[in-house]
Formats: sequence, C-alpha cells, structure tokens
Amino acid sequence: MSLTLFYTSIKKSQDKIKAVLESLKIPFIMVDIAQSSEDRETMRRICGNPTALPPQLAHGDVYCGDFAAFENAIEEERLEEFLKQ
Repeated sequence: MSLTLFYTSIKKSQDKIKAVLESLKIPFIMVDIAQSSEDRETMRRICGNPTALPPQLAHGDVYCGDFAAFENAIEEERLEEFLKQ
C-alpha cells in the first residue's frame, strides 16, 4: 500500500497570485473568507456567483476574475487590463 497525500490546489493558486502581485509591486489586501461569513458573502456578491470559491480577484467592487482568468491574463500579457488598473 502506498502513501497518499490529499491536497488542494487552492493554496498553490493563492500563492502564485500573491507572488506575481508582489513581484510587480501591485498593492493588494488579502481577505480570508474562512474567518468571516460576511466576507465570503461579499466575495460571492462581487463575483455574481453564490457558490464561488477562492481565489477570486476584485478591484473594489469590480470583479476581475478567478485564478484561470488571472493565468490567461498573464499569458496574454494583459494583466494590468485584467486587474482593472
């Protein structure tokens, strides 16, 4: 029998977003939705999806997108546009 490690890619995705934003010196705040149901509902309201899961990005109350959209913006060299800067 082999050892199995169950994990989630969410943490990895969050870490990548954070690393990119920090490397580009783009200021941001992090909100841990696990600590507050109000923050979770705010995220879902901004996303327009009652079941949205992190990581999600928003500029104020303007929804930017999820991790897949973030990665696409990097690949297409349109991160600034994606972040609604």
